[in-house]
Amino acid sequence: MKIYRLRYPDSINIPQQLAFSLAIGFFDGVHRGHQEVIRNAKKVADDLSIETAVMTFDPHPSQLFSGKNVGYITPIEEKVRVLESLGVDTLFIVSFDWELASLSPQRFIDIFIKGLGVKHVTAGFDFTFGSKGSGTMKDMQELSEGDFGTTVISKVTFDQENKVSSTEIRQLLSTGDVETAAALLGRPFRTLGEVIHGEKRGRQLGFPTANIQTAKEHVVPASGVYAVRCLIGDTWYRGVCNMGVKPTFHDPEHRIPTAEVHLLDVNMDLYGQKMAIEWLYHIRSEQKFDSLDALKTQIGKDKQTAKDLLTD
Repeated sequence: MKIYRLRYPDSINIPQQLAFSLAIGFFDGVHRGHQEVIRNAKKVADDLSIETAVMTFDPHPSQLFSGKNVGYITPIEEKVRVLESLGVDTLFIVSFDWELASLSPQRFIDIFIKGLGVKHVTAGFDFTFGSKGSGTMKDMQELSEGDFGTTVISKVTFDQENKVSSTEIRQLLSTGDVETAAALLGRPFRTLGEVIHGEKRGRQLGFPTANIQTAKEHVVPASGVYAVRCLIGDTWYRGVCNMGVKPTFHDPEHRIPTAEVHLLDVNMDLYGQKMAIEWLYHIRSEQKFDSLDALKTQIGKDKQTAKDLLTD
């Protein structure tokens, strides 16, 4: 998959002029609703014998406008992986800044649709573009002047009525419901990070763990214990993970939540390695124990529960 980073007004061209069927949106999570948009763009691309492209934006528009952390479900690295797995040929990552946000809908189309050789645009029913989000997909069609076609994808629902959305997935993760979040994503929720040195308390308790440093702008599941699987290099391992502040040892008010993974199948030195965690099952909420023995007993139970849940 070819990746182009574009910024208005100084970097808006690509070296190779091709024809594209474009799926456009922020696509945080690349969830089942987003996948429907991308599948449609790919079908059009196949019908027209042109390339499938996706256009996303960085950072999230609401982060620019509010100045607050949005909480990304898929950091760019993860978004790239998922889009590639969906058969996307080209990815445009457009810098969302005040210069871009000030463009009129017409100017946006002239530069980022017609200017890139787009022959068809597919987006969700609620996609907007241009200054103050004033452009709709109806405007996209009207301003095309016959140079490209458009398709609008209706909302994708779960439970027959609720919209599949990034907001809903964030809410599910905030309560630890990783199973339902996975159903909306179409795959397990994944966290990326690097293994860092921790306090080695797990090792002292007989359950060595890998501490995962995650970026503060990325969403993590609610504090608790989970059955997970971890990708290290090219190999998957089963694991049990505690996400939280370790209240038995620390004041929860003054701790940043950390992911601590105990691998079920192997014990090896992981410091400095990159790890992807897929959150499969919620086992229990995080709790404070009165003694180390009580904690050790519960960890042993959690480990067995994870083994049972992860047995094929």
